[in-house]
Amino acid sequence: MSRTISMKYALDWTTVGIYLFLVFFGWLNIYGASYDFDQSSIFDFSQRAGKQFIWILTGFGLAGAILLIDSRLYSFFSYLFYVAILLLLVVTIFVAADVKGSRSWLEIGPVSFQPAELAKTATALALAKFMSSYNYKLKTWKDLIPLGVIVFIPFALIILQQETGSALVFLAFMLMFYREGMKGLVLLLVVLAVVLFVVAIGFSQTFIQVDRGTVGMVMAMFIILLIQFCYAFFFNRHRKEALKLALGTGFIAVASYIVNIWVKVNYDYIAMGTVILSTVYWIIIEMFNRYKKYFLLAVISFGSLLFCFSADYIFNEVLEPHQQVRIKVLLNMDEDLAGAGYNVNQSKIAIGSGGFLGKGFLNGTQTKLKYVPEQDTDFIFCTVGEEWGFVGSSAVLLLYLWLLFRIVQIAERQRDAFNRIYGYCVASIFFFHLAINVGMVLGIMPVIGIPLPFLSYGGSSLWSFTILLFILLRLDAARRTGS
Repeated sequence: MSRTISMKYALDWTTVGIYLFLVFFGWLNIYGASYDFDQSSIFDFSQRAGKQFIWILTGFGLAGAILLIDSRLYSFFSYLFYVAILLLLVVTIFVAADVKGSRSWLEIGPVSFQPAELAKTATALALAKFMSSYNYKLKTWKDLIPLGVIVFIPFALIILQQETGSALVFLAFMLMFYREGMKGLVLLLVVLAVVLFVVAIGFSQTFIQVDRGTVGMVMAMFIILLIQFCYAFFFNRHRKEALKLALGTGFIAVASYIVNIWVKVNYDYIAMGTVILSTVYWIIIEMFNRYKKYFLLAVISFGSLLFCFSADYIFNEVLEPHQQVRIKVLLNMDEDLAGAGYNVNQSKIAIGSGGFLGKGFLNGTQTKLKYVPEQDTDFIFCTVGEEWGFVGSSAVLLLYLWLLFRIVQIAERQRDAFNRIYGYCVASIFFFHLAINVGMVLGIMPVIGIPLPFLSYGGSSLWSFTILLFILLRLDAARRTGS
């Protein structure tokens, strides 16, 4: 009895309240998105709204069970849970049925679920356990290797299931790594890779002249040269060397343009050659002037060059055809409003038609006429935009931001490293899902098929987010209950 009373006062009820509101608001919008004129009840269990109600009730049961378990067991069994989920992911590859090109769903009787959703929780617990171990510090590149292995294994297994969207969520853990001491350079390299890929691919079909180079490759090389210049000029204050680089690059650009009048010049090769020469220049500077850190700049430059050179191969050979089409649509390389761009286009129409206050609950025309496929799952936010308008959409986003703020607060007040690290894992996963899902509905992110936490239809995602959040709430409550 005393433990129940303690838990009552120890639990973060503000966060629980936000959770309950999002869950029930999501349920209403699922009903609105899947509503049929012949459907009369939100409790019709043959429809998605009725099924979601069952998922909600079972989710509440899971939340209650999580709160009753001794908090120390989550740390004690974290590795075991992680290994069990990995085995389940392996089994899924071989036994799961093919659903829209993905083999990620396990069926047990009438229930279907994605083990990939549980993999996020298992990986978060395993990372928290490892990083909270005795004398572990995230200070050097070598310290990242075991963490990378823990993240990469479930990532690779989910990729083998052809479930790219769920796999990309694991990139969110980098935000937690940064909080725990990872150098900002790693995040900058990730951002650089994304920028170079977008530029190289997005302008790969824009030619400077026929058979004389593409805008994409030249722009990518210019970005690398600009990074070299800024690194030397602003950060190391080696301004003479930086200006020599700028003058040399300018001379090569002018000379190649003049030569091109008489002899055909491929600007791609000129740009790449300039980067190679500039990189060798910085290596020489480091060797003879004993300037530090230019060798790292050279490695990053060569790596970026190779990445740009292989971007076309990655795009055409590694990515699936439907992923290629989605990226082309996002980068305006292919409009395809009737194909890959259809969902996003209709979603933007639905959100825009909602106006300031929305059309009202169950009054969305885009929703009722089923113009937006998957409107109750990945594209649930466009239902919010159409029926509740700008005001409702803003309120939902502010509520999510409040939830993220509460999760970060909970993480920061933990005395135990395991609890803090796990808390930031939860915050990172929620932020990634929110940013990507809303971004793809608005057409500013590629469509990768990940749900909006607590709002999208689906038992797997609802259970996964509930488990993630309530384990954190249980760990937080242990600060006051002592168990």
